[in-house]
Amino acid sequence: MIWVCPLSKVDATVALTKAERLLSLLAPGTAMTRPASIAEANHLFLSLHDIAEAQEGMTLPGEAHMRTLLDFASAWDRSKPLVINCYAGISRSTASAYIIAAALEPWRDEGELASDLRLASPSATPNPRLIALADAMLGRQGRMVSAIQSIGRGADAFEGVPFALELGR
Repeated sequence: MIWVCPLSKVDATVALTKAERLLSLLAPGTAMTRPASIAEANHLFLSLHDIAEAQEGMTLPGEAHMRTLLDFASAWDRSKPLVINCYAGISRSTASAYIIAAALEPWRDEGELASDLRLASPSATPNPRLIALADAMLGRQGRMVSAIQSIGRGADAFEGVPFALELGR
């Protein structure tokens, strides 16, 4: 099970789910305290901005970020939940949940997975740059990008509500 939440709900979500792995995608300089129950080796902190195109002074998600994310996901044994957070729990984290589900279950239909994401989180608006990078690296031939475009922008929200994305369907 993958859980997604905003930064403000990391401690509560980790405690509720009894997760042992955490993926954090935050802008450079954003303060993050790893929950005590998460070992340092089980916490991946990716420092990048929530942008889809290069902007001066900002860190654009790149191939190195995506390789690191996919390697972290492939090392997850799925015995306990994985929690993913970004600042608001709406864009970078929802993209990462979708990407990890697609990577770990390559037989899963991209459109069905995108629909499951929308059902789980009305505010999910996955970062298009992360989706495009993963689509290319996973050899999905544009299907991930199209599926995420098909669910459209999520409902406006200051921050997302924690939610679970189920694997093993």
